[in-house]
Amino acid sequence: MNWNKTLVLAASLFVASFHVQAQDNLINALKANQNDNSKSGFTFTEVINLANTSIKDQGSSGTCWSYSGNSFLESEMIRMGKKPVEISQIFSARNTYLEKAKTYVRLHGGLSLGEGGQFHDVLNAYRKYGALPQEVYTGLHYGANRNNFGEMTNMLDAMIGTFVKAKKLTPNWEKAYAAAMDSYLGEVPKEFDYQGKTYTAKTFADQVIGINPDDYIGLASVTDQPFYKKFVLLIPDNWSFDSFYNVQMNDLTSVIDNALAKGYTVAWATDVSEKGFSWKNGIAYVPEKPVEEMTETERQSMFVGPKPEAKITSDQRQQAFDDYSTTDDHGMHIVGLVKDQNGKEYYIVKNSWGTSNDYKGYLYASKEFVRYKTTSLLIHKDGIQKDLRSKMGF
Repeated sequence: MNWNKTLVLAASLFVASFHVQAQDNLINALKANQNDNSKSGFTFTEVINLANTSIKDQGSSGTCWSYSGNSFLESEMIRMGKKPVEISQIFSARNTYLEKAKTYVRLHGGLSLGEGGQFHDVLNAYRKYGALPQEVYTGLHYGANRNNFGEMTNMLDAMIGTFVKAKKLTPNWEKAYAAAMDSYLGEVPKEFDYQGKTYTAKTFADQVIGINPDDYIGLASVTDQPFYKKFVLLIPDNWSFDSFYNVQMNDLTSVIDNALAKGYTVAWATDVSEKGFSWKNGIAYVPEKPVEEMTETERQSMFVGPKPEAKITSDQRQQAFDDYSTTDDHGMHIVGLVKDQNGKEYYIVKNSWGTSNDYKGYLYASKEFVRYKTTSLLIHKDGIQKDLRSKMGF
């Protein structure tokens, strides 16, 4: 069968259902959270600023987890004394989507689809498929210079839904699904040349990137599971049902602090659909007063200079998770620590939405915001303090 012709026909049938990307909706929803004079109100002093690669733009694609996860691996290369390479974010995503499709059909459709994922998906794809340099596999075709996954996602969702509804999988379903991704993202090269040597994806991962996926630990914090034990974090994007170590709320920031002090960056999954999060102004904090109770003047000045913050309890954190006030919106990369003019500490966070904000692609998140809205962390096990490692049994 000519899969390319079949895919084009299928695309024409589903064109009416194309939708705006969830990632675009998220960014657009944050446009009101800004002030033109924000930057002049802050004076940040660097405490720690660990090496990281250039800011990227994930475009109209829900691949923040892959962009930030691979940014994290690139910083790991630097920490290990290697020359970093830009790792193909779309290769990681493509392989993850194929694995997600396999799980979807095994569960007879009982799984959330979409473009989202978790940081461990980057490691799992790395372990199974290897890695490619971005220059070898960009995922861009037909003159595109920016990701736009809307059409592809609709195509893939329609295909996989059809397979499941048929009640009987054919031997060709996986080949058809992969061919659909190839038609949008490009075929994966079996071999490629990089700086004078020939590699496969597996040999490139082993010989050039050189990280061990087993060295990395996922952390989360809930109150309905035993602390310092592994549990499956039940959020839609944990489609692979991977396990995380459950830590207490204050451990989240103590682990990040310890890691940064020892030279380890941290991959950070969090909720950014908050009134106290401004992408344009590059500030995330927990307002002391609910926005609904603020005066107009208070609302207008929310991001102009340091503001008092609410003190969050673990019960409040859990309640926000339980009632969907906290959602698993976004993945970013924590690379350092700063203090404002009042001495309050914020984490330096590398985003993947380009360089259009006040801090050219970075933002500053308060520790209170991180304690409140973190959904998970990914970190090298040696970045975790010894007493916590002992409690977790490794």
